[in-house]
Amino acid sequence: MSQQVIFWVAFNIFVITMLVLDLGVFHRKSHIIKFKESLVWCAIWISLALLFNLGIYIWSGHKIAIQFLTGYLIELSLSVDNLFVFLLIFSYFRVPSKYQHRVLFWGILGAVIMRAIFIAAGITLIQKFHWIIYIFGGFLIFSGIKLALEKDKEIHPEKNPVIKLFRRFMPVLRKYKEGKFFLKRDKRYFATPLFIVLLVVETTDVMFALDSIPAIIAITTDPFIVYTSNVFAILGLRAIFFALSGIMQLFHYLHYGLSFILVFVGVKMLISKFYEVPVEIALGVIVGVLTISMIASTIMPRKTEEISPIPNNPSVEE
Repeated sequence: MSQQVIFWVAFNIFVITMLVLDLGVFHRKSHIIKFKESLVWCAIWISLALLFNLGIYIWSGHKIAIQFLTGYLIELSLSVDNLFVFLLIFSYFRVPSKYQHRVLFWGILGAVIMRAIFIAAGITLIQKFHWIIYIFGGFLIFSGIKLALEKDKEIHPEKNPVIKLFRRFMPVLRKYKEGKFFLKRDKRYFATPLFIVLLVVETTDVMFALDSIPAIIAITTDPFIVYTSNVFAILGLRAIFFALSGIMQLFHYLHYGLSFILVFVGVKMLISKFYEVPVEIALGVIVGVLTISMIASTIMPRKTEEISPIPNNPSVEE
């Protein structure tokens, strides 16, 4: 128990340290994230995740290390698909490029906290009521089929109940103000459009978690492995966003691959009582499906005119 506590504390100290360095040192001033800079940060976060995986292999052995790697790939691949939604959100609200990193930073910090709550709740439910695993499995299959049938992603911030409730209690300015979330005028606080964007990102991540958490729990119910694989995937999300934001639409078959993965892990959950799919096979299926979907996107590109334009929100000024 003492070793587990040390691992949890050490990992969270590492996360907090990296986030402080990220915002307080490397991105202290708002600026446009260039492609080269984003690639460097992608390499850093992926390398850190692989080094952590190596540490798990040395400390806990092959099986746990494979579970972490499989979970990390699932979370990372689902996150890449969700990045397109973030792109839609930024375009809808016309968020200036130099402020996008700030929104993603705080959005991801909130996501880490929410994922921890979701993970604790999910694993606790499965441990106390094992039949819940079948509900999770069925939900993943439903989500996978729904994703496969989905033609174009859409966002409707004006229908978001959290945004509607927030606007009732807090006035919102029409213009972005130097990357700030709130401003004080005449002894009264106002939210800026940037905070509204942050709220949309946070509430959207809640929906993402409904798919991603059951998917990783299908691989392992070890809370530490589920949490760390989730966090590493989330921490690398910003860098991947800026690296892929210009070419995300090219991977038009990726969501079919992800839908297959969701159905696969859902079926894995449903048959777990009768047959436990080896984690090595699960890892091979996930890597293979992702590779095939990306290769298919490359050799069979979608025609330019078939790509739906990203909507803009004319009511928000820059």
